[in-house]
Amino acid sequence: MFSKLIRRTHMYLALFLTPWVLIYALSTMAMNHREFLKRFYGENPVQFEKESEQVYSGTVPPDATPKQAAVQILRNLNREGAFSVQGRPDGEQLTIFRQHPISPQRIIYSPKDHKLVIEKQVFNSATFLERMHRRRGFQHDYGLEDTWAFSVDLVIVAMTFWGLSGLWMWWELRATRGWGVLSLTAGVALFAFFLFTI
Repeated sequence: MFSKLIRRTHMYLALFLTPWVLIYALSTMAMNHREFLKRFYGENPVQFEKESEQVYSGTVPPDATPKQAAVQILRNLNREGAFSVQGRPDGEQLTIFRQHPISPQRIIYSPKDHKLVIEKQVFNSATFLERMHRRRGFQHDYGLEDTWAFSVDLVIVAMTFWGLSGLWMWWELRATRGWGVLSLTAGVALFAFFLFTI
């Protein structure tokens, strides 16, 4: 009964988390072959195109931190969500990078003339895959971002379970123990070789 539970959990968990595993596999391939992909997307694959330009009607307090100013601007634009910010609200410009898995935006605020330029990142598969691979952490102030980070934790737990349950299922099949020992030994040896020589 316990063995059957292990096998069923191994299988259904794998089916449920297939999209996450595929994203990690494909994104790792994209990062591993970045130089090859530059032939298709050029040296700078991150390109932005202007979406709109407008005068910002709000007022950014002069003593506001860059994060406070960015939160206010995004709220006024109805574009709240995870972001990073560069510059200062009392400087030449404040650049807000509004994170999004498919279409990130760059919002440039010029304090002197209260102008906002909103740009959208041009989609390409290589940067999309890398962006999905690097999405992680509970550092954002938005619950939806935390749910993604939680799903990453689930994938970590699932992969650990797959490894351990695979060992369990292999040990149960007496006829395959010899080949299993050979495979496990070869895998450990190759990993150790890379670990200590690269």
